[in-house]
Amino acid sequence: MRIDQVSGIPAYRQVATDLRDKINSGDYAPGAKLPSERVLTEDYGVSRITIREAIGLLRSEGLVEPKQGKGLFVRNPPSVRRQSSTRLGRKARQENRAAFQGDAEASGFRPEVETTVRTEPASDDHGEALGVPPGTELLVRERIMKADGVTVQLSTSRLPRELTRGTAIEDENPGPGGIHQRLEDAGVRLDRFTEAVITRMPNTTAGLRDPHGVRACRRW
Repeated sequence: MRIDQVSGIPAYRQVATDLRDKINSGDYAPGAKLPSERVLTEDYGVSRITIREAIGLLRSEGLVEPKQGKGLFVRNPPSVRRQSSTRLGRKARQENRAAFQGDAEASGFRPEVETTVRTEPASDDHGEALGVPPGTELLVRERIMKADGVTVQLSTSRLPRELTRGTAIEDENPGPGGIHQRLEDAGVRLDRFTEAVITRMPNTTAGLRDPHGVRACRRW
């Protein structure tokens, strides 16, 4: 591949796109070593700085990783097995194996969760979904979920504050069993869960990989 000088796309992004496509197609399989900087500069006809910027982008997406003294290798992407039938059950919550924690245990990856908590008035759509009037104060919990350091899931929960005020649900870490267990602790019995699933093209929010033909799954 030669760089398109008139496309307006920075050279490092063109290089990153080509390498990413080769990784996604299997030309560079998981665990494979990428060519050296010298070879890449010759292949693409660009400077070492451009190659380093392209590699930096791929590293930020979790696609490649350096190994000291050996070079750059394609990462083995973490596999997330979702325990759909049990992940929100009372038993799993009581054993602190609910939701993402249970997925991590089943899949064998190291989970990390970054959480922010805020409030907002309910929109028409959110009010209808929650059975409250538009404008009702909602607690919003936004989470970035990572498997072995790679962002694999974004999650936003909205609950009426009349259910969360004064509980650990309003803390970044709500404690064992998560927010579902805290709701039951507060006297809200959860007897069923309903999920709707759609797919769409992802964006690059919060470190999710660039959307190159890969669809994201959305649940609510």
